Amino acid sequence: MTIHLTRRGFVGSGAALASTLASGGASLGAEPPRLARVILDNDFAGDPDGLFQLAHHLLCKSLRVSLIVGSHLPQMPFSGPNAPVPTGAAAAAKARQLIEIMRLPAPPIVAGADTSIPARNAWKPTVSTAAIVREAMREDTNEPLVYCVGAGLTDLALAWLAEPRIGKRLKLIWIGGREHPGLAAPPPGPDEAEFNFTIDPIAAQVIFNESDIEIWQVPRDAYRQMLFPNAEIEELGATGPLGAHLKAQIDKVVEVMASIPGLPPIPPTETYVLGDSPLVTLTALVTQFQPDPASSRYTAKPTPRLNADGTYADTPSGRPMRVYTQVDAELTFRDMLAKFRAHMRGR
Repeated sequence: MTIHLTRRGFVGSGAALASTLASGGASLGAEPPRLARVILDNDFAGDPDGLFQLAHHLLCKSLRVSLIVGSHLPQMPFSGPNAPVPTGAAAAAKARQLIEIMRLPAPPIVAGADTSIPARNAWKPTVSTAAIVREAMREDTNEPLVYCVGAGLTDLALAWLAEPRIGKRLKLIWIGGREHPGLAAPPPGPDEAEFNFTIDPIAAQVIFNESDIEIWQVPRDAYRQMLFPNAEIEELGATGPLGAHLKAQIDKVVEVMASIPGLPPIPPTETYVLGDSPLVTLTALVTQFQPDPASSRYTAKPTPRLNADGTYADTPSGRPMRVYTQVDAELTFRDMLAKFRAHMRGR
């Protein structure tokens, strides 16, 4: 049973709790309910921001991580013909490696699809499809289910195509999509489609244009706000195995990018974008009364149609969605670092 507390109800609940404890309540010692169950779907073998998000999520006691899905990435045109393609299996292996380093019990982990959906009428279910549908269709819990994606939408789209009834049984939080007109301007430089959308445009169109899934979107203008200082990455690297591992993943990406022939050098800055961290902010860092990520800002609007190039077509009859315009980075990173330090002290 999900309990919605108001301030007045909270005061009254104290007497009921005292009575339960005095009578040796039958549920005493049982695992407490959580704010939500979460499925974490990310390309963990790509940008290390997903590993920071995964480690942070695993340390949030108010949530239950029910399933981890390793997402694929496309072959980058500048990476060379012999470069390994980050598959769903590779992403799942990176998640397992991180959990082993953290010495935590591992939730179920599955490899997602290894490629994007080739055509709307040419989709095939995968191992992850069955796992996602099974979790969404559970009848043994009333904990709400949130599907958190920091990559392409392939695996969720395949699950919805296989079993459309899951649409009413979960909420999607997606790190992805370009800026919405009137809410933000695109970043400087060429007008490019947003990366997570380009991983699987057909999957994104299935979720936006066909499904009935409620969407909380963190588009490019919002996730680019999640700037984490390089100086703190250096400090984190000296705190123990978890920090050292996360810093090493960032160092590796920087080295690989610098070694690619023909790729323009990346200008040195003082920050790294941990763009997947809003998945934690919007699920765990919420108010106690009327739980909601109240320190972040969004615009409520009808879900638009998503075009093949990643632009939007206004659809006044679309189901309601949230488009986040500002995410509380300070709260997110303060909480992340405090949890990482506490975890290392408790090892």
